[in-house]
Amino acid sequence: MDVDTRLLRYFAAVAEEGNLTRAAERLFVSQPALTKQVKQLEDRLGVRLFARSRAGMALTEAGRALASRVPVLLGEWDRALRETRRAATQVLRVGFLASAANEATPAIIAAFGERRPGWRVDMRQAAWSNPTAGLASSDVDAALVRLPFPGQEKWRVSVLLTEPRCVALPSDHRLSTQDVIAFEDLWDEPFVAAPVETGSWRDYWLAVDHRPDEPRIGAVTEHPDDWLSAIANGYGVALAPESAARYYARPGVTYRPVTGVPPTQVGIAWSPADDDNPVVRDFVECCLEHR
Repeated sequence: MDVDTRLLRYFAAVAEEGNLTRAAERLFVSQPALTKQVKQLEDRLGVRLFARSRAGMALTEAGRALASRVPVLLGEWDRALRETRRAATQVLRVGFLASAANEATPAIIAAFGERRPGWRVDMRQAAWSNPTAGLASSDVDAALVRLPFPGQEKWRVSVLLTEPRCVALPSDHRLSTQDVIAFEDLWDEPFVAAPVETGSWRDYWLAVDHRPDEPRIGAVTEHPDDWLSAIANGYGVALAPESAARYYARPGVTYRPVTGVPPTQVGIAWSPADDDNPVVRDFVECCLEHR
């Protein structure tokens, strides 16, 4: 019997979290979609894997048997896949989120090329609905990411830089002429947000821990162009890293420093399975040397 590894990944997340909502947040999928995938795996195997209740998702005896094997199986498959791709192509796949690919990136890639002649770095931009920039799905070998992100503790992460956050607003907004804006002056403004499936990552960029009430959501976007359009069209404002003003300058959008929220960080992240991989190690070292 053939089983899609995606179904096994979804099963493993629910088994570890014991809760569909937390597992869906970790996987960046909706809860109904996750429920459907778990049911599909149970149907294929012909067994019940979970006992469902208001308290959560408890593994059945069959579920515990599968859960004891799946992490090793997926880990070995991911490692084999990464090594096969790298060996065949001599391409290192690096994911990134928006301006997380900062000004140091060209120097990092040049330094990597000197260490690994013949190798190429394939930079892959991820949507904001994927805060790990492809790591969680094994689509990349390493990623330049914005910290913090959901499930960060499962990956190796080294901080490369710290920068203040700013606010992006429509150029005709009543606050756009101020030199500095206090975050409390934005509490009642509608915000342009990442998809709800991103969970704590979305909450971080809405700064929910630094406001008295739930934020108002004016629009939901996944890509920088859509984000900029929503702001320029007056659907909301948004917190952003300071570097966004350089990377995403656009008529109709104004960036201003904001006080009352902590800075953001950029990190290089990779799988613990690649700790001994010399190619990934070389790239990480180049990131640390040229940050």
